Amino acid sequence: MLTITDVRKSFDAQVVLDGIDLTIAAGEIVCFLGPSGCGKTTLLRIIAGLEQADAGRVVCQGQDLAHVPVHTRNFGLMFQDFALFPHRSVGQNIAFGLRMAGADRATIAARVAEMLDLIDLPAGYANRTIFELSGGERQRVALARSLAPNPRLLMLDEPLGNLDRALRETLMVELRRIIKQVGVTAIYVTHDQEEAYAVADRIVIMNRGHIEQIGPPQEVYTAPATAFVARFLGFENLLPATFDGEHGQWQTPLGPVTLPAAAAPEAGRTCALLIHPQAATLHAVPVAGALPATLVAHSFRGDHVEVTVAVTGPDGAPGSPVTLRLDIPTYAFLQTQRDHPHGLQPESQLFVELDAGLMRMVEGDGGIKRLRGWEIERLRD
Repeated sequence: MLTITDVRKSFDAQVVLDGIDLTIAAGEIVCFLGPSGCGKTTLLRIIAGLEQADAGRVVCQGQDLAHVPVHTRNFGLMFQDFALFPHRSVGQNIAFGLRMAGADRATIAARVAEMLDLIDLPAGYANRTIFELSGGERQRVALARSLAPNPRLLMLDEPLGNLDRALRETLMVELRRIIKQVGVTAIYVTHDQEEAYAVADRIVIMNRGHIEQIGPPQEVYTAPATAFVARFLGFENLLPATFDGEHGQWQTPLGPVTLPAAAAPEAGRTCALLIHPQAATLHAVPVAGALPATLVAHSFRGDHVEVTVAVTGPDGAPGSPVTLRLDIPTYAFLQTQRDHPHGLQPESQLFVELDAGLMRMVEGDGGIKRLRGWEIERLRD
């Protein structure tokens, strides 16, 4: 449906997009996710026609968009501030694109009623003013206005950014339902990982004008491709790892680690070992395969307890002990606390069993943080 080939853009001497290649299928919701300044909004604006690329092509349904004006692309646009017309009613706002396209009154009235039903607002809302709406209702009206002209591509730039957390969590699910019900192809820009997980069919994670990883939400979460992706998604447990070709293992501060791989990497190759926060089981007494650790801190988070531990690797393992942040299910933590002879308090001694199935080797390091007792050099740019 949409093909982006080698798109490049600079502002003065600053490279914002550096050779972006991406294909989006019809009916797909693709989320551009990344920190501020990564290029995601610039890429959206180039696709929309609001910015001109320095190089590359954007093709939609076989049409090269290089010289196609914004108003003839038939793209729906929805921004963070909604940009609703305050002097017009809800119905008039929804009908705006249809009026611009020259639709007759009967068509407009029918489409406005259809859109109100789609966004789950009563028909009587058509006559309300924008000031009579809540933030969530305004967001829905803005979405309805974008969808009313039946666009071939819907583009949303931080659409939930001005809403409180509880409302965002509700509306991100509603957004996906509505977009999927209509069947429109959509590009969704956000810096919020939870929004991307909830809304997208595929996530495109961007960093400094490059694409770091593309994949379904579950794949991106469970198997980050790079250390940057892992850190951006909130994973803190990244350890330096070097491949030992003689023994087929990765040498880490927690000792040798064997992970399944499609092909053995080159001997001496250095990467980063990602340990998911759910990868650990705590034990009050020694267990085969568990590593000794000291409890640094713990914080109750409802369904889980966030635990920080200093884990000691085998004798002679450089960089040990290592500080890990783990998410332990609340009832499992309470059970360990009951089993421990002195309860679990800071400086308590315990044992950490790690599940190799929840560990991943990722490319690069992106500037791994300081680990206890060992300053890690950058492994790879």
